[in-house]
Amino acid sequence: MKRIGFIGTGNMGTILIESFLNAHAIAPSDVTITNRTISKAYNLATVHEGLNVVEDARSVIEQSDWIFLCVKPLQMIPLLERNRDALTKKHTLISITSPLLVEELESFTDANVIRFIPSIVNRALDGPSLVTFGDTVSGSLKEEFLHFASTISRPEIISDRITRVASDLGCCGPAFISFLVEQMIKGAVAETEITEQEATNIMESMLIGYGELLRQKHFTLQTLQEKVTVPGGVTGVGLNVLREEVGDQFNKLFQSTHEKFDEDRMLIQKQLPQKEKSKE
Repeated sequence: MKRIGFIGTGNMGTILIESFLNAHAIAPSDVTITNRTISKAYNLATVHEGLNVVEDARSVIEQSDWIFLCVKPLQMIPLLERNRDALTKKHTLISITSPLLVEELESFTDANVIRFIPSIVNRALDGPSLVTFGDTVSGSLKEEFLHFASTISRPEIISDRITRVASDLGCCGPAFISFLVEQMIKGAVAETEITEQEATNIMESMLIGYGELLRQKHFTLQTLQEKVTVPGGVTGVGLNVLREEVGDQFNKLFQSTHEKFDEDRMLIQKQLPQKEKSKE
């Protein structure tokens, strides 16, 4: 059994830990955690008896085979620089952030490097995760990690060039869809006599069933629209409104997220050694 470490127990770090525990992919006794605000790590260990809490990142590295790096992007390089000597070829470093490229991570360590970008839907032990392997990762390690990731998700191997848009779809997507659903509920409440609670109950139930239709391969996104839409019927009228009103809003959405990604990349690059900057 691999010893698994988590540096950072914020929202996503906690989701990953609890998801892997619920999937029985790891045992609490094989997990070592730390957090900058250490009380958060101790609180998590109170909920999940057996988790090992240590005071700093170096201790996590020394006690683990695989280390999940679950800190903010601009905290990663300083952390790696402080602990460069502790990370060896026997370790696998797993970053969950998108702005720091795998090849950039590899420049700070002799460890195997994997980028694993999870989605909040992985808390339900399903949904996408995005995986990019470093150059030194062997075929057997790739297979082992993909099996591990598949206990809570459906891992998709991606290249750096589509990292941002893949993250928008798989990781930010739940937030975007939640917003659209909320707007649909608000519109229904404003224009009819339905209550917000009634509309919310119906929409949540519909979304669960919708997901099951896709999971069970009864329909594709396109055929689902076709099956629900009766010529001259209500659904068709509603779809016509959406086609007219949506316009290019999703183009603008992706333009905006990519602009923010570029800003984050610039900040990351300022932290890189000069020899790394010259490669850009």
